[in-house]
Amino acid sequence: MSGNQAAFAGVAGRYASALFELTEEQGATDDVLQDAAALKAALTESADLRAALVDPSISRIELGKAVDAVSAQMHLKKLTANLLGLMAANRRLAHLPATLDAYAAMAAEKRGETTVEVTSAQPMSDAQRESLAAALSSAIGKTVHIQTAVKADLIGGLIVRIGSKMIDASIASKLSQLQHAMKGARQ
Repeated sequence: MSGNQAAFAGVAGRYASALFELTEEQGATDDVLQDAAALKAALTESADLRAALVDPSISRIELGKAVDAVSAQMHLKKLTANLLGLMAANRRLAHLPATLDAYAAMAAEKRGETTVEVTSAQPMSDAQRESLAAALSSAIGKTVHIQTAVKADLIGGLIVRIGSKMIDASIASKLSQLQHAMKGARQ
């Protein structure tokens, strides 16, 4: 199973796959992507909303009404609202964030895009990000979007994660390898 296929497995992957098939058939993929981004933002901003997704004391009927209210307030498309309603009825809303991520990944894959996680010792400039994105795009044959993180203990260099593959070109890693090699030489 490839890295992307593994990401689409499980409960979240099944809901995302079903939604993706429907949106492809109806030409609504981008509209639902906008809804997914709005829902992700709402989940990030609202601890109450996150808590309600997993609260077993809320009945299915109450949860369904709450989901309908959220859908109406956020002006979600019918397919997105239906997904929320189905997940609420099946008590699967705890999987909503992963479902939204899987859906976005499916849409990106369909467009020939991928997100690459890059960790560096210092913040990357726009020019560095663009140069790295161009080099990675050329190497993997997809449009690359870079997510960056900073981890000072890398000392220098980069750690690049593309799906399940990781390239560790950090100075900290090189020093660790050298240290292990020197320990082996002493024995």
